[in-house]
Amino acid sequence: MEMRNRQVNHARNLWNRAVTILPRAPQFWYKYTYMEEMLGNISGARQVFERWMEWEPEEQAWHTYINFELRYKEVDRAREIYKKFVIVHPDVKNWCKYARFEEHHSYISSARSVYEQAVEFFGEENLDERLFVAFARFEENQREHDRVRAIYRYALDRIPKENAQELFKNYTIHEKKYGDRVGIEDVIVSKRRFQYEEAIKNDPFNYDTWFDYLRLRESDGNVDQVRELYERAIANVPPTKEKRFWRRYIYLWIYYALFEELEAKDDEKTREVYKACLELIPHKLFTFAKLWILFAHFEVRQKNLQAARKILGVAIGKCPKDKLFRGYIDLEIQLREFDRCRILYEKFLELAPGNCSTWIKYAELETILGDTDRARAIYELAINQPRLDMPEVLWKAYIDFETEQEMYSNVRNLYQRLLERTRHVKVWLSYAKFEMIVPEADKVSRARQVYEQAHKTLQRNEEKEERLMLLEAWRTFEQEHGDDATLSSVEQQMPRRVKKRRKITREDGSEAGWEEYYDYIFPSDEAAQPNLRILSMAKKWKKAQELSAKQNENEEMSEEMESDS
Repeated sequence: MEMRNRQVNHARNLWNRAVTILPRAPQFWYKYTYMEEMLGNISGARQVFERWMEWEPEEQAWHTYINFELRYKEVDRAREIYKKFVIVHPDVKNWCKYARFEEHHSYISSARSVYEQAVEFFGEENLDERLFVAFARFEENQREHDRVRAIYRYALDRIPKENAQELFKNYTIHEKKYGDRVGIEDVIVSKRRFQYEEAIKNDPFNYDTWFDYLRLRESDGNVDQVRELYERAIANVPPTKEKRFWRRYIYLWIYYALFEELEAKDDEKTREVYKACLELIPHKLFTFAKLWILFAHFEVRQKNLQAARKILGVAIGKCPKDKLFRGYIDLEIQLREFDRCRILYEKFLELAPGNCSTWIKYAELETILGDTDRARAIYELAINQPRLDMPEVLWKAYIDFETEQEMYSNVRNLYQRLLERTRHVKVWLSYAKFEMIVPEADKVSRARQVYEQAHKTLQRNEEKEERLMLLEAWRTFEQEHGDDATLSSVEQQMPRRVKKRRKITREDGSEAGWEEYYDYIFPSDEAAQPNLRILSMAKKWKKAQELSAKQNENEEMSEEMESDS
């Protein structure tokens, strides 16, 4: 009303009283500044805006003030307002608007300075990916691609990975547009690194993820970062002392030691890694022979044989495993310390006298050294052990040894001794084949005698498959080395193959039907069949006589009881 009546001062006084009484009512301030601007009182409007800004109003009021100054080309005044505005309302979008304002007016260095001030203002604890995305886009518009990469990398190293999805996306797009192959691979590696960090955060005991992450880090070539990651990995010790949970974990230590030795070239650090790992393992419950052997081989590469022997000696003392003994023996063989090898074999056999492979390796060592008497004595001790894990392998090795030495009488003696313990058909077949390789004139007759003796022995055996196997081998032998008479005599003893049926019983004893099977009937069994029938009939007659005698006794007892009553 006052304005319609051209009472400007009255209207000004009214607005002044209104904003004084109600300074938080923005509509009064908007209309007050609008009136002053319409009247052309620019300085007065600016004073009103300054009074309003002292109350730190909402963001729109600041934008209105800035736009007011820009309408009158007061860029410097607008810049000063922005400086106050981002302090009063320290939001990322406001800092970005401030930087875009500087960029719009071609103050490139000022815009860059605004972004840098924003990064410093928020600090590393409150960084926001939106600020860095805007900063990177600004530098991209200025064709500063190296700066863009530096910004993205700086942000990815400091912002939590779960809050950096947009950063990864924009970084990848930038590299695809302006980067080379190395840059694109670097982005992909950064993304994979983020994925691995998330995976190990969710499950730190997933050692396969640690292995993949470590390989990725090692490809970067930064020794300190890889070492730090190894330290993080080995800190995840399995919660239970069961070997199956430690099998994958222990490889973290092995790879750590190999990295220090081969990549970092730090021998002392490698030694520390091995020692720390061995102290961590509960050797009273279980151990890892691979680790002891790797540590010893490392000391050998450092030309410290005394330390290597000491390591393996301690390992055998704490946990005498087969693999440790073999590793120690192999090391001494490579060093040509054969006396030490003998001592180790003796200790090994004291702890495990039933280990056939150890006896064989010991005898083979003596054979290589040319001491056949010592090797023969070792074999004799071995076959006389009360319990062996693989006796057939040991006997075969002993026989092969005597065959190589051309001690054929000893081989025959061994076969005879073995046949006293077992009558297996394969032993007989091996015996016959041995007779055929002996360079003697009567080897065919000796082999035939073996087949005949085997056939007589196996006739008392119920394993028809073994008898058939022997006869087939014997027939092949006669076809190659015999005549028609010997061949026909063997063929006369070949069995007939017949199909039979038998009942099937379940586990609970009930019948489950019938099944067909093939049986072999030998001529010698058929010849003995009549005698067997006579014997079976005699047994039936005897049982019938016993039953009738029992029935007579029962009848007599019942008659006596009736007469007594």
